[in-house]
Amino acid sequence: MITNFILAPILAHMVTAILLLFFWQRVKAQKIISIIGNLVAFLLCVRLFYATQQHGYLIVQAGNWEAPFGIIFVSDTFSSIMVLRTAVVSLAVGIYSTAALNLSRIMYGYFFIFHLLVMGLLGAFLTGDLFNLYVWFEVVIISSFVLLTLGGKKMQMEGAIKYVTLNMLASMIFLTAIGILYGITGTLNMADLAVKIDAVENKGLVSVTGLLFFAGFGIKSAVFPLYFWLPSSYHTPPSAIAAIFGGLLTKMGIYALIRMFTLIFQPDEFTKTVFIIVAIMTLVTGALGSINKRSIRRLLSYLIVCHIGYLVAGIGIYTEIALMGVIFYLIHDVIVKSNLLMMTGIIQKIRETIDMTRLGGLYKDYPKLSVVIAVAMFSLVGIPPLSGFWPKIQFFGEALKTGHYILLAAIIFASFVTLFVMAKMWSEVFWKESPKPLTEETDRFVQLPFMEKAALVLPVTFLSFVSLYIGLSAGDIYELAQKTAVELMNPNLYIDAVLNGNYGND
Repeated sequence: MITNFILAPILAHMVTAILLLFFWQRVKAQKIISIIGNLVAFLLCVRLFYATQQHGYLIVQAGNWEAPFGIIFVSDTFSSIMVLRTAVVSLAVGIYSTAALNLSRIMYGYFFIFHLLVMGLLGAFLTGDLFNLYVWFEVVIISSFVLLTLGGKKMQMEGAIKYVTLNMLASMIFLTAIGILYGITGTLNMADLAVKIDAVENKGLVSVTGLLFFAGFGIKSAVFPLYFWLPSSYHTPPSAIAAIFGGLLTKMGIYALIRMFTLIFQPDEFTKTVFIIVAIMTLVTGALGSINKRSIRRLLSYLIVCHIGYLVAGIGIYTEIALMGVIFYLIHDVIVKSNLLMMTGIIQKIRETIDMTRLGGLYKDYPKLSVVIAVAMFSLVGIPPLSGFWPKIQFFGEALKTGHYILLAAIIFASFVTLFVMAKMWSEVFWKESPKPLTEETDRFVQLPFMEKAALVLPVTFLSFVSLYIGLSAGDIYELAQKTAVELMNPNLYIDAVLNGNYGND
């Protein structure tokens, strides 16, 4: 049956992880198994995406229990988009990892943990049960903590302590909110919760519970004021690990926020105001944090925080067009951030540093690679017609239309700061003369075997082409984003599909 495709990508990564256990000390075999596993999972995710577009909703009830009982997996347009872009990034990062990571990290179990992490992400995007969402979140957190500490360097351990402490706090808040919600409704099926939450008489308790979910997911998304763990930890691991973290992990929290506050907690004016205030502060503080950074990775870490503010702002405005902007920006941002973080690894291979004051001349030495990096950099800025331009138009227009002028000013400020720091990075890293010109003897990148260079360059080139496609095919992405926004603004479609079996296009 077509619904079985929901579980196929999750099972593909689980089977790959199990297979890797049998080749723990055989590095070459691990690389081959991981690439094959990522490729198979990618193809299954593509199949799931198109099947969801064709049938409207795909639903699996584990053990044939009827909703709202039992474990349920649901693929709608929103979750299928999240699954597909996860597959795109994990395929690119998986290939990149075969050349970017040293042998010791691979022999410590990097690829095994990597596939568990991706499995957890896919499970979180596809589950239709709130407690199982918590379980998948924990799978991701445990896996990410292992990846963050892999290698055991002092800087990694310091960053990991901050990371795990804040994420444990977020998990405690999340679990507390789940307990309260179950106590007042008697269910944890998301569709059933959406129906029963309206019957709860104590609306104050419902609002407080909603804000607890916002706090828990907000910490995981790195919103103001509890975002400091991200720039303190994301610059410490190797570039391959940073790419999967920066591109996907914070967006998992945003996914959960969107799902909860469009399906279960319909935001009132107070909740919208909280979202808007948090968005403004996240935009401004993230932007200010990036201005004086010398390390490319630290700069990008603060931009991750800053740009989460766009997504929170779109949820706070809570109109169909604003949610279209959120979906479009999610698609764009995951690809670009992961790509840029992988590119920092290539720059470090070439120059042995990512300190911008010690870099220069990269365009002269590697013009083709520099053009590929430029596509990602200026997509992030939003130079028209690149991918970052189109969703920002939605945010500008809706903030102005709804009278959120301070938010509009914060969005403009964050956009100009992004332009400034990317221009500074381009000038420092690519245009100025290198303080230490490369020779064939000092250029470690040239000395790499051909297959290793290909494994580093092809993934970033692939993601740059994906970014170009998103920007140049904005009409198709808008159509997909509009379909998603319509479904999110009309939660009865999801509820009817899960509880009554009305799957839309079938």
